[in-house]
Amino acid sequence: MVIDVKDLYEKVNELMGKDIILQGWIRNHRKQKEFGFIDFSDGTCFQHVQIVYDEKLNNFSDIQKIHVGSAIEVVGTVVESPKEGQAFEIQAKEVTLLGECPEDYPIQPKRHTREFLREVAYLRPRTNLFQAVFRVRSVAAYAIHKYFQDRGYIYFHAPLITASDCEGAGEMFHVTCMDLDNIPKKDGSVDYSKDMFMKPTSLTVSGQLEAETFALAYKKTYTFGPTFRAERSNTKVHANEFWMIEPEIAFCDLNQNMEIMEEMLKYVVSYVLEHCKDEMHFFDQFVEKGLLEKLTKLVNSKFTRVTHKEVIEILQKADVKWEFEPKQGEDIAKEHEKYITEYFDGPVFITDWPKDIKAFYMKQNPDGATVAAVDLEVPGAGEIMGGSQREEDYQKLVSRMDELDMDQSELDWYINLRKFGGCVHSGFGMGFERLLIYLTGVENIRDVIPYPRTPGNCDF
Repeated sequence: MVIDVKDLYEKVNELMGKDIILQGWIRNHRKQKEFGFIDFSDGTCFQHVQIVYDEKLNNFSDIQKIHVGSAIEVVGTVVESPKEGQAFEIQAKEVTLLGECPEDYPIQPKRHTREFLREVAYLRPRTNLFQAVFRVRSVAAYAIHKYFQDRGYIYFHAPLITASDCEGAGEMFHVTCMDLDNIPKKDGSVDYSKDMFMKPTSLTVSGQLEAETFALAYKKTYTFGPTFRAERSNTKVHANEFWMIEPEIAFCDLNQNMEIMEEMLKYVVSYVLEHCKDEMHFFDQFVEKGLLEKLTKLVNSKFTRVTHKEVIEILQKADVKWEFEPKQGEDIAKEHEKYITEYFDGPVFITDWPKDIKAFYMKQNPDGATVAAVDLEVPGAGEIMGGSQREEDYQKLVSRMDELDMDQSELDWYINLRKFGGCVHSGFGMGFERLLIYLTGVENIRDVIPYPRTPGNCDF
């Protein structure tokens, strides 16, 4: 019978001494004069299987010519392995070549740099590192859906093409069907009436505003999909296309919002630790020493809550020579985030941020200077989530948009939510790749996205 390697490991005791059929790829091939060893993987789990064959096979000489990377089918018997640390191996009765691979196959059994593997990104899932990374990506995505689905949230598919800039930063990719070599003009300006949507449109930077409409109908909703930022940033944590998780919850204030943020993060981390044991041990051993301890500590931590004002005071009193001096009313830097998580020895919610450095839709606090916003800082990664209570007061929202000189005509539908049965509501956003960097210890966002889109790079 054909069996997956994953099932083989789970049922090895009952399969011992029995014949099975495996289909997969050669990771390594060690050839001796009278026998050979094939390191075999089919991708269904992180573990490999050793295939042993000898000269008794009719096609022994042909098997010895099969190169690394080739697809094969093996008929063999599950037997105990004499090799220490290996419970079993497969004694081959038949080895059939299903798909050959040339000698110059790029993924040879040796250490490759991550930079090289990005150049052959279509092959890198065949390496141990990326087998682990992208399985964790899959399991973490499922855990996120499971967390929200089990708690009655509606999964909302936010539009990817939009006429509104949620963040107000203007770093958006424009969407057009116009001939860029012959753009239609009217009175010296672009004539958008000739374009597909008859108005300027862009790729979304966030599904939050649209998700709020569903939260005020279903009470609890979440998005989980791609978002886009047209910023020319070549850091390890920025990409032009990435995935965001954005829940929105009605009848939920900032404190309740933080409870959900904490519970969700702990749930996802715990789920990955439980369901990707082999991969997580691999990361702990070869990528980031102490990773398992870091993640286990997070799951067992009580997250501290402190205001932005208090954080700045702590930073200013610290006996540290800062590269960026902490100031009231201003954002904090990476060095500040690191210090604060070390100061409190665990994850920290920073709340009540200065109004002038946060988005227009955030709930204005009674002091008139801050908003009910929150960032979650975690040890070793800094900010991993950001959220806020949304402004439910119609007049305050309109006044804030006036202050920022925003065009309200494009967001009249969003403003009207405050008139048509509006209520206290909150939400947050988490970059999926930022979470994966934290989970795996793989520090570059280009290595946790299958095919990264960054400035100058849109291959595959």
